[in-house]
Amino acid sequence: MASFSNTVTARPEHIDELGHVNNAVWVQWIQELAVAHWNAVSAPEHVDAYVWVVTRHEIDYLRPAFEGETVTGTTWIEEGPTGARFNRYAEFAGEDGKAKIRARTTWAMIDRATGRPLRVPKEVAAPFLES
Repeated sequence: MASFSNTVTARPEHIDELGHVNNAVWVQWIQELAVAHWNAVSAPEHVDAYVWVVTRHEIDYLRPAFEGETVTGTTWIEEGPTGARFNRYAEFAGEDGKAKIRARTTWAMIDRATGRPLRVPKEVAAPFLES
């Protein structure tokens, strides 16, 4: 599996009333990480032809992140698609390497021309499954 990583730093607008990164922000960061992975790995013609939508999020919140803290998000796909869907995994870890959150999200591929789900072609999936 080909993984992809990116870092993000918690800013004041990411912090909730408990003083740590809000759960909705983690969801946003998961989506931004997945989209960055798609854009970095996919052929330009695939980026132009298809878009992904989330159909399910499962997130384990393990440790809080605080304002000013930088976390590294890593995402990967462990198995090939089922029809139009992929399960994508993500983990955000602090500078100490300890996981802050772990997630499994399900994404469906949409054909931009028709607006409809489309079975993921092998050539689209291949770059995400390479070791």
